[in-house]
Amino acid sequence: MNAAQVHVRKDALTDAVLAEVPMGSLTDGAVRLAVESFSVTANNVTYAVVGDGFKYWDFFPAPDGLGIVPMWGHARVIESRCPDIEVGERVYGYLPMATHLDVIPGKIHSGGFSDMTDYRQPMSPVYNAYTRLAADPEHDPAREAERMIYGPLFKTGFMIDYFMRSENWFGAGQVVLTSASSKTAMGLASVARQNSPQIKRIGLTSPGNVAFVESTGLYDQVVAYDDLGGLPVVDTVSVDFAGNPALLAAIHGHYDDALKYSCLVGATHIEERGAGFGQTGGLAGPKPELFFAPHHFVSFFKEHGPIEGGKMVAATWHAFLGAVEGTVEIVRIKGLEGARTTFLTMIGGAVDPAKGIVIEP
Repeated sequence: MNAAQVHVRKDALTDAVLAEVPMGSLTDGAVRLAVESFSVTANNVTYAVVGDGFKYWDFFPAPDGLGIVPMWGHARVIESRCPDIEVGERVYGYLPMATHLDVIPGKIHSGGFSDMTDYRQPMSPVYNAYTRLAADPEHDPAREAERMIYGPLFKTGFMIDYFMRSENWFGAGQVVLTSASSKTAMGLASVARQNSPQIKRIGLTSPGNVAFVESTGLYDQVVAYDDLGGLPVVDTVSVDFAGNPALLAAIHGHYDDALKYSCLVGATHIEERGAGFGQTGGLAGPKPELFFAPHHFVSFFKEHGPIEGGKMVAATWHAFLGAVEGTVEIVRIKGLEGARTTFLTMIGGAVDPAKGIVIEP
């Protein structure tokens, strides 16, 4: 049996090819998953851009010099040598841009399990956890696409708001979000509107996306990148999802000492990111700080526990779904070649934010 995979050249992300690899026999305790669906978003672009630095390339092995970009999606068990996991069961979690994945379930409970495969253990446990849909209270068969498209990105936005609130927003009265059309930025804007209503939300975006971002109703003000200089200089925190050094420098230069905290999250504008993601030398104002959501989530659930913490996330998640209802058209694409071409389109920055892409390999 062969699995199809999309292999991306790590040092040239625009070089991506389909490949077939043989799948051996399952070992005792292992489970074989057939990938049913996953979304391709700016989040996946960030995984590739910062792949080696954050070990994103290490989740799913590929030949030397190549990598498999991780995705969030749904899969079905087609073979099991684990007595606690039955053939036919469906799961949600971290999947390769591929048709199949073998996992070794451990820490098994009614709601999920963790993949205990040796090469995945050095990475964050957040990425190794799979939910069992039959007992998942968050699962809604009618909203599976929304969960794939928004879910991981929304949770990053949730954690950014939680972190900022824990720091009293560093004394600022407003937050500036770059790449405001991105789903992570929209998630943060939604959670901040719910949990931090005193903080003004300013979305920065390209001129062509201004109307779309305004249509979401998630921001108090939407500004095109070139109009940044017209914003009043008041105490501000910035959350940079774009990864564009020139834009980041412009924000720091505009606010200078009034910029109370500079948070780096994503890299959606990779064509302008320069020699390395997050290069920050010589900027006015505070030193930018990288935000790695999985680390924050581990601390969050240690503090609140999985049940109460899950309720806190779920409360804002449902409100977010209501806020974005109808703003994004879900586009379903059959075949793994569609994943390859969609990823390359996103690498080139030519993606309509009003479309959510779901791949069904």
